[in-house]
Amino acid sequence: MLRTRLWMGTVLTLLALGVLLVDRWLAPWYPFLLLLVLILSLLGCYEFSTMLTPRQSPPRWLALAAVACLVFAPWPPHLWSWAQRLDPDPWHWVLGSLTAVLLVGFVEAMANYQNPESLPEGEAILVVVRIAFLLFMATYLGLLPAFLTQLRWPQVIRAGSADEQALVALTLTIFVPKCCDIGAYFTGRFLGKRRMTPLLSPKKTWEGLAGGILTAILVAVGVNRLGPALPGLLGSTDLCAIGFGITVGGMGVLGDLAESLIKRACRQKDASQVVPGFGGVLDVVDSIVYAAPVAYCWLC
Repeated sequence: MLRTRLWMGTVLTLLALGVLLVDRWLAPWYPFLLLLVLILSLLGCYEFSTMLTPRQSPPRWLALAAVACLVFAPWPPHLWSWAQRLDPDPWHWVLGSLTAVLLVGFVEAMANYQNPESLPEGEAILVVVRIAFLLFMATYLGLLPAFLTQLRWPQVIRAGSADEQALVALTLTIFVPKCCDIGAYFTGRFLGKRRMTPLLSPKKTWEGLAGGILTAILVAVGVNRLGPALPGLLGSTDLCAIGFGITVGGMGVLGDLAESLIKRACRQKDASQVVPGFGGVLDVVDSIVYAAPVAYCWLC
């Protein structure tokens, strides 16, 4: 298991670095970032829908379309003049897309509505459950990743250039929570004694959490010095980097636990077995998507 995690983790790291470096030459489209986030979000949505029962899950095509719509929503005002004239704020596009997902979800439910008297007891309420899951999938796998992708267009330039600022910001947001995972895994493996969450994730320990947060701080300080991308605090960007490492690393841990909550509620050990040594796509991206909004607040 450890060997598999190491080689698969290396592959994922190289893939992320490739996306960060290659896209620099393809501005303002950044197609590799868009495709990577879109593919991972769609695969995560598919995994999520397979963990639900057919009666709980919204139509798969609608869930996939909703996630794709949310992932792509921030791009138009950065790419096309007509979209910028319509509304230059990408977050308005995201909000409009999320609203459209909710409305379409209701329309689909109304189109396929059945008389409650013809259904078994308790079945009628599932129409509301399906709409709720549709909105949750769109938010979890479409809205949250938008906080990551929007770092490609920084609002405040603290590094040498906008491109350098974006590169450092994305690196911080991706690698701080993932390195926190790695630090927590190895610290917990060799030093862990006190269980942190026996029900949600029995292997997590308080010692592992401490090792993970320390790793996140070191990575945040080291990466930020390449920019810096973070604001200064009392004349030192390192202090902000420490705060970034603690909060973003901590949110990454909560993201891991949030995904564990979903899996336990669905009575699944892993979201799938797509990624050897890690489980499913959701098991890989959980900490990043959960930490992305907090990272965005620090960096923008």
